Amino acid sequence: MNIKNILLISVLLVLTLVSCQKAKQPTGNTATATTTVAGKENSDDKQVKNTTSQIYAKTEVPVLCYHRITDAMKSEYAVTPATFAAQIKILADSGYHSILPAQLYDYLVYNKSLPEKPVMITFDDSRVEQDLIGARVLEKHGFKGVFFIMTITYNKKNYMTTEEIVALAKKGHTIGLHSWDHTMVIKYKDAADWKKQVSDPKTKLEKIVGMPVEYWAYPNGVYDQKGAKELSKYFKLSFSLFSKRDSIYPLQTVRRIIVPEMTPQKLLKSMRVAFTKKKK
Repeated sequence: MNIKNILLISVLLVLTLVSCQKAKQPTGNTATATTTVAGKENSDDKQVKNTTSQIYAKTEVPVLCYHRITDAMKSEYAVTPATFAAQIKILADSGYHSILPAQLYDYLVYNKSLPEKPVMITFDDSRVEQDLIGARVLEKHGFKGVFFIMTITYNKKNYMTTEEIVALAKKGHTIGLHSWDHTMVIKYKDAADWKKQVSDPKTKLEKIVGMPVEYWAYPNGVYDQKGAKELSKYFKLSFSLFSKRDSIYPLQTVRRIIVPEMTPQKLLKSMRVAFTKKKK
């Protein structure tokens, strides 16, 4: 074989390889892909956001709130480990899919789709049993949860350690902020209070988990419009308890219900009653 033929064959091989590589390039939504690349283009700038009224009109997603998981106390803020396990099991058996705040935000703001029968499962106050019992039960059913951390509790007795908080984040659960010491937002009087309860704890928690902390749970579930407006500077979503949503700041007043000691069947009924109809 002469040199001319050899060169011709080499060129054809190179062209074939280049063509194959191009054929393998992904054809998915490039706008979605940019959301996963840190430091690159922010896809929020390219997507059309819903207006406040459109966000407010969206169908609400059930958001559950747990505090204590223990046999040691009776309270509307406590469930036994057996009850918690049964409640999560019936959610899984009934076809519910757990979602995280990032998914809820994309649904509210960009009309992104959610799985059929979505539910969000949240925990307030950083109690250690939320990790040792709560997260383990969720993971057994393929669920993920949202853990709102009250940062004054770091490494305290009966509360999660910073290592446990990091481990939850690494497992795909969401870590949010629940203030420094549970002082209600309606009591924040000046910039110093916001720094102490929100800004500084947010920065420290972000350093601990190594990622942005973009979600807040109101201490005692209580908010006012002034507080909701201020929190919009720090968080994508904020979660209340019981209160009606604010029509001006719907992203900062997402409703939750506390789950007390109740049968699994009653939990399903409570969810239907609380979230089937839009709360104005």
